[in-house]
Amino acid sequence: MYVVTAAAHGERAGCLVGFASQCSIHPVRFMVWLSTANRTYRVARHATHLGVHLLDREQLDQARLFGSRTGDDDVDKFARVAWEARQGDTPVLRDAPAWFVGRVRERLDGGDHVGFLLDPVEESPSVPGDRPRPLMFGDARGLEPGHPA
Repeated sequence: MYVVTAAAHGERAGCLVGFASQCSIHPVRFMVWLSTANRTYRVARHATHLGVHLLDREQLDQARLFGSRTGDDDVDKFARVAWEARQGDTPVLRDAPAWFVGRVRERLDGGDHVGFLLDPVEESPSVPGDRPRPLMFGDARGLEPGHPA
């Protein structure tokens, strides 16, 4: 599971996604799929870059914030987390153990999800020590999606 963030036209958005993968080695490319029902998709379709964040299993509260709350309600998700703007004004979550910002290369219609093909342009620094235990689908299974079904 990843948190994907976007910024465009003065708006920020972010959501928890389960459909994402590296899809090329040379050149390095990564694909994330955003639900068309999600506010993050509506912002991302105008964004030049997206942020992709790995969460640790200990960060279920952040997963809940980005997975169970929609930006259309009265919650500013970014007021509740430490973040900074990176390339393309992309919000990057400071507490994520690993992240990268990718330039949007293409958008692919996949039905109820749109794929964003990303060229990574910036990544979190390597931190020696404990490796994160990535948040997996099973860890987030009980979260209710924040967007309409």
